[in-house]
Amino acid sequence: MRKSINLAENTSDYVPRAASNALHELLNVLPVGVVTGARQAGKSRLLAADPALDGHLLVNLDDPETRQEAVKDMGAFVRRAPKMIIDEVQRIPDILIAVKAVVDEEYQQTRGHFVLTGSANLLLMKTVSESLAGRAGYLTLEPMTRRELLGRAETGKWNMFFEQAPREWQHTLDADQAGAADWRDTVRRGGFPYPALRLDERQRAAWFDGYVATYLERDLRDLTAIADLSDFRRAMQAFAIRAGTPVNASAVAADLGLVARTLRRWLDILNVSYQLLQLPAYTVRQAARLRKRPKYYWNDAGLALHLAGNPAPAGVHLETLVYSDLRAWAALQLHRPQVMYWRDEDNREVDFVVEQKSKVVAFEVKATQNPGADDWQHLKHFVTHYHDKCLGGVLLHGGKDTYMISDKIVATPWWRVL
Repeated sequence: MRKSINLAENTSDYVPRAASNALHELLNVLPVGVVTGARQAGKSRLLAADPALDGHLLVNLDDPETRQEAVKDMGAFVRRAPKMIIDEVQRIPDILIAVKAVVDEEYQQTRGHFVLTGSANLLLMKTVSESLAGRAGYLTLEPMTRRELLGRAETGKWNMFFEQAPREWQHTLDADQAGAADWRDTVRRGGFPYPALRLDERQRAAWFDGYVATYLERDLRDLTAIADLSDFRRAMQAFAIRAGTPVNASAVAADLGLVARTLRRWLDILNVSYQLLQLPAYTVRQAARLRKRPKYYWNDAGLALHLAGNPAPAGVHLETLVYSDLRAWAALQLHRPQVMYWRDEDNREVDFVVEQKSKVVAFEVKATQNPGADDWQHLKHFVTHYHDKCLGGVLLHGGKDTYMISDKIVATPWWRVL
């Protein structure tokens, strides 16, 4: 364990994150802030570089000695300093009971008293949901967005589509200064801070190998017991190959020679640990959404490409890039938007439908540089069919030009938005 008087020391190369302001707002209101997200998404780095957390005692439960000390006397452990950051709290979920006791014994709760980080979705862990109800605010940190990698501390321009009329979209998009990019290079780079900012393509391959090995050999043990890690890794690759499609667990299990019930449990584990993420289906009736089969995407386009065996980047990887940016944006909104996909009984499909305050905007993603009518026909059908709820549609493509397809649909290069 180490005490850091100034957590911003040695962070001169830190690249600011869009989540910083949301973290400040959370810590100014509640006694406990919980920052979750996939391992290596930058949670510890975000906290270490934030001057608002100077003076916090930083403890990392990944460290065996620190973990042993915490288990020995959790009550004393969480009272070691007036304010604390407890990193990788999922390693000892019961420590949340001790945190609750400290918060509850204060006559006037100290805002930002505890900052907890976890590489698992703590909201889905029973101990956490029971212990911190009404005491904690949650922030999910996604891998870095393209604009964050450019040093702009931003997510994509998704708010614009809800704040402006469709007739204004083309002008606003053309005025954007983020700069053109090849989506294939952006996919290969991924969004995990260390490999994206510091490593070349060959080095990133080795880093991703290490990432997967660490996840299999250590992180899984915090969540469940897996009898055969080699089978679990084969399942990860199978999911990577099928990313961007509704997963039929029974069919995948049959292909791998596994029991379907086991594969469904593994899907849940990958979801809880922010590795393989669900994209629910859109229907007007919210109850019906639960009956539709979700799609799955990996948390990061670079990792998805690596798990699939490093094929040439394909359209699904551009979709993964878009979904990652949408998640990062949605996590920072006061009224949390829902990100979904749409498919009807005639197999017409739209990649992403974003719902905010009962209004929706539809997004179709095409890697082609020269999209044609076939590429936006499903998008056009959706916008027309849901005209009373849908503000408009956006075709994100791999080309260079922004233009209006109709009075409510714009086509634009993906990098104009992300």
